[in-house]
Parts: sequence; C-alpha cells; structure tokens
Amino acid sequence: MSCDARRTKAPDGRTVSLTILANGAGPAGHAPHPKPHSTIGKYRAIVLAAIQLVMIAHVAHWFLVGTSVAPLEPSDSMATFKDGVINAGTIVFGIGLVSTLILGRWFCGWGCHIIMLQDLCAWLMERVGIRPKPFRSRLLLFVPLILALYMFLWPVFYRLAIAPYTRPELTWPGFTTRLIVDDYWANFPGVLLSIPFILVCGFLIVYLLGTKGYCTYACPYGGFFAPLDEFAVGRIRVNDQCEQCGHCTAVCTSNVRVHEEVRDYGMVVDPGCMKCMDCVNVCPNDALSFSFGAPAVAAKPRGGREPKARAYDLSLREEVGFAIVAALAFLATRGTFGFTLPLLFSSGVTACVVFIAFKAWRTVLRPNARFHRWQLKLRGRLRPAGLAWLVVAGLCLLVTLHSAAINAVAFVATWHDDRVTTPPSVVFSENPIELDPPMRISAERALGIYQAISTIGRGGVGIFPPVQPAIEQRKAWLLAALGRYDEAEATLREGIRRDGLNEAYAAGLGRILRRKDSGESAIRWYEETLAAQPLWVQLQDEYVQWLVSEGREPMAIAAARKGLERARAAGADATIDLFLMRRLSLVLAEHGFGAETQEGIDLTLRTLEIEPDNPFAYRALAIGYARMERMTEAEEALRNAVRLAPKDWRLRQSLGELLMGIGKEAEGAELMKEAAGLRDRR
Repeated sequence: MSCDARRTKAPDGRTVSLTILANGAGPAGHAPHPKPHSTIGKYRAIVLAAIQLVMIAHVAHWFLVGTSVAPLEPSDSMATFKDGVINAGTIVFGIGLVSTLILGRWFCGWGCHIIMLQDLCAWLMERVGIRPKPFRSRLLLFVPLILALYMFLWPVFYRLAIAPYTRPELTWPGFTTRLIVDDYWANFPGVLLSIPFILVCGFLIVYLLGTKGYCTYACPYGGFFAPLDEFAVGRIRVNDQCEQCGHCTAVCTSNVRVHEEVRDYGMVVDPGCMKCMDCVNVCPNDALSFSFGAPAVAAKPRGGREPKARAYDLSLREEVGFAIVAALAFLATRGTFGFTLPLLFSSGVTACVVFIAFKAWRTVLRPNARFHRWQLKLRGRLRPAGLAWLVVAGLCLLVTLHSAAINAVAFVATWHDDRVTTPPSVVFSENPIELDPPMRISAERALGIYQAISTIGRGGVGIFPPVQPAIEQRKAWLLAALGRYDEAEATLREGIRRDGLNEAYAAGLGRILRRKDSGESAIRWYEETLAAQPLWVQLQDEYVQWLVSEGREPMAIAAARKGLERARAAGADATIDLFLMRRLSLVLAEHGFGAETQEGIDLTLRTLEIEPDNPFAYRALAIGYARMERMTEAEEALRNAVRLAPKDWRLRQSLGELLMGIGKEAEGAELMKEAAGLRDRR
C-alpha cells in the first residue's frame, strides 16, 4: 500500500482527508520509507530523568541540612503575584516565559516532570498495545489560560482593585526576595495526595485524553506558554523536500497535525507543539527543521489556499454543554467543605470527568461506541463494557453535582461567616460585646448552612467526613460569637469525641474554657494537651500569649520554657525549635526580671545566629537591652530591625520612641512621622 490521501467520514458526518501510512511504503514513484520511529525520544527521556534526579537531590539537601534553595516550581511564583515575594520558582518561571518568546514552547517538552509522567505512561501503554487517541475540544482549550489567570493575575487584581474597598488592611507589601527556605515542603501536598495525583494526572488522563492530555486541557502554566508560543520566532519549519508522507504527524506526541500545518503555512503554528523534535527526527527527506523566522501570528496560508478547518470531537452545542460539566467538576473539587483538591490536581480530575461524561453521552446517543479495545455499544445494543461505563459516569456525575452544590452553598456560608468581624479577643473576654443585628443575622444564617452541609451522620447531607472538623470549628466560633458558650463547648467536645483531637479543636476549646473559673479550666486543658502533643507549636504559642495578656507573666515564662523542653524531648525539628526559642526569648526579654532578662537577650542572640535577618528578633533584643538600660545597644538593635523591614511602621515607631526617650528628639520625631505615614497607607 502506498502513502496517499483518502477520504472518510468524521464522527459528525463531515468528509475529511486522511494521510495513510502503511507498510513502510512511500508516495508513488519514491522508495519505500521505513515505519516512523523517533530516536530523539531517548535523549529527551534522559534530560527529563536528569531533572528528576536534580529534584530528588534538591529535596535530599533540604532534608539533611534543614535549609535549601526554594523549590524551583512555577507554582511557587504565586507568592510573587500575591505577596511580592520573589523566590527561585519565580526566576525559573520567568526564564521559561521569556525563552518561550524566542524558542517557542520548549519548556513543556524538555523541562516538565509531569511531561515525563505522561510520556512514561504512553510508552508503557504502547508496550501492551494501547495507543491513546487525542480528545479534541474547542472550548476546553481555554481551561489552562483561565487557570493561569486565576493563579497568577487574579491575586494582583484582587489586591489592587478590590481589596481597597473590602479589605483596606490588605495593601501591597512591595517586593522582597526569599531564595533560601527552611520550609521547603510547605506548598506541596503530602504522600496521600501525591500518589493519586501521579496516577490521575500522569496516567489516567493520558489513557482517556491521549498523550499530553494534561498539558492540553489542565495545565495552568501551559495557559501562558501556549499564547506566548504564537509570538516565538523559533519554530518547526519545512522546505521543498516535503512529500506529505505524514510520518511527522504519526510520531507527534503533542497531537499536532504537523504535515497539514507545514503544508498550509510552511511552519507548525499549533501552540500545542512542545518542540520535542520527534517530527524533525523522523522526516525521511530532512524536510523539517527547527529554525528562526516569522512567528505564528504572522503566518499566512501558502499559495493563497484556505487551510482546512480543524476537526473536533464535539459539536458546538456539545462544547457548551461539556464546558458546563467542566465548570461543575472544577467547583466540586475546589471548595472548602466539599471534595477539595490542590489546583493542579483539581484541573486534571476535571478533564477526566469531562471525558468520562462525553463518552457516556456518545454511548447513549449513537448506535456504535468504542473506547480503545472496549466495545461499549454495537448496532444499538449496549455491551457489558458500555453498561459499566455508564454506571461509572453516572456515579462521577452524581458526586460532581453533589459536591459542586455543597461548595456553592458553603461559599454563601463563608460569606455570612466573614461578616462576623468581632475580634476573638472580644468574643472570649470576660465581658464580651453582643453582636449588632446584621452580624447576628449573618452568624445565624452561616450556622444554619454549616449544619445543612454537615455529613449525613451529623444531620446534614454531606458525604465527605474529612471536612467535618472544619465545619464543627466554624460552628463553635459562631456560637461563641453569639454568646452561646455552652453550646460552643458542647460542639467542640462532640467533634473531638467523633473525629479525634486535633490542634484546631484543642485551640477552640481552650478559648472557650478561658471564660470559666478565672481560666483555671483552660490552664489545665492547655497543660494536659501540650504534655500529650508537645509539637503543637501554634497551641503552645497561643497559650503563652494568653497568659501574658492575663498578667500572668511568671506562668507564661514557665509555660514557654516547659514547651521548649518538651518539644526537644519529642525530637522537634529545627524549625519548631527555633520558633519556640523565639517565643521564650521574647517573653523573657519583655517580662523577665534580672537574670531572666539577660537570659532572654542571650537566647535572642542565639536565634539571630540561626536566622540573622529576622527584624522582630532584633526588636525583642532591643526590648531586653532597654529594660536593662543598655540604650546604645537597644538603639543599634532597632536600627537593624528597621533596616531589615523598612516598610514596617511598628519598627520605625519603636525606634522613634526610643530616640526621643534618649534625647534624639529631632530624628525620633521624623521617624514617628514616617511611621504614621506608613500606617496610614496600609
């Protein structure tokens, strides 16, 4: 058989032209071509494997040393757009974006670990005779761009355009750098999510949507790389030796119709092209090459002919319908009190749900339906595989609709919850202030909704038990804000009985107990809980601060000292140890006497040896020096604090007050004026 153009019927009834590759035969009059097989794939696999080894070494370095370069993950650059923190992830992402304008979308093909997972999956499937087919949709192609805008531009827009009216305190903090971290894993999911993520986004999505399915329909970084690729001067281009054999399209793992694009434009214009170079490698006539020239946005049809319209699996009506399914699936996996997943995992699950629903729809609608080797329906009769598919699809859609509804209603609950703005210090004080009528109404409405979305065993309609503790904690807070402290305590104790004790439950119950018998019940609760859970540092910190606020400074010092000792005995890591050292040093410096104040100074100096760029450690040091009347050293410490955090009005004001107190009125007054200006701009 030769390589020629044949016409066949597309799924929607249109007639399309297909290039046929068979038995290594070339076009008429030419020597046969061997079956296309790219040899460059192994080199790309080596590069991607090397990247994995570097990542493993990076994590190992952090694990052994305790600090390391911040993760080289594009997702970490969200901190830049949200809080102005420039980290290693920002630099890597920035290099990737800028280089895409020159080389095209190369980063996805040669530098992404998710690509390695997808390629591995496709390779394993090919070994067992499975060749995933690409799923082609118009509207779902916009999902990565929407996700990218949500991840990176929405935080900036919210802070600059919305927050000034809704949250005036959320001002832009300015740009800072954080290239070295000790909390390397802070933004990554644990093993319980990592393994399902790999299985779904690395394997299942390839099986369902084809190779690069995650990149095409779920990856937010591709949402930026793909549009930038349109302007790249580096592209796959063709010369006059092209015979339209179709080898290039046959080996393209990005599902690009390479032979059609080079025929129509003289270059590959599809932004899905990831510059894997497989097409260049297999071209029997060396007709393809990567070179520089006009970008895709300037491409014009060759010879004045109109390029063929791309074929898609969905009609326009189906596109709209399944876009709605995608929106519901994303909402279902991104709520607070429903089935909640990290964004990158959620997008992958969404793509899979859409395809499962699509194939079920086609199975119902058409007389014949097939998926890989499974015949779902034949001549109008449903086969066992088709019945199983419909059952799975039905369950997926039911769970999706249920969780989407829960999350939508929960959004209303959190909106009302946020309207209750009375500070916890007031709610849990001995003389709390009654909520005003609007806040009371919001609290009651939020309580009602939280009860409705609780799990079935707790009187609601929810089906995801892991989220129930968060619901119970919000209910207890609102009950306390309404002055119904006994109900709040009962809610927390029942939650602890049914869900087990966690740090949030412990903190909530501790706040309720503070109002009882002069706080003695709270002291017993904190001591017993922290003795059993010495690494709950947030609870420990809250306990110490509460004792200080109650005027029980000696007890606060004893509690802080005991907390550090217990944590060390329990094998606390360097981060926890440093945190508790800081708390003890601050309490000693601010509230100790004589030798205790000096101990606080010495302990603060030790923390600065570990982390020398902490401005608030210098502030604690200044307090200790000032209490011991060592004003020169106190001034130097506060100047260091202001140097490290020049936009923090509190530090500037503290230095101004100190200078005015030691006779440097002019400089002190100027600093006080600057502090007031910074405070007013918050």
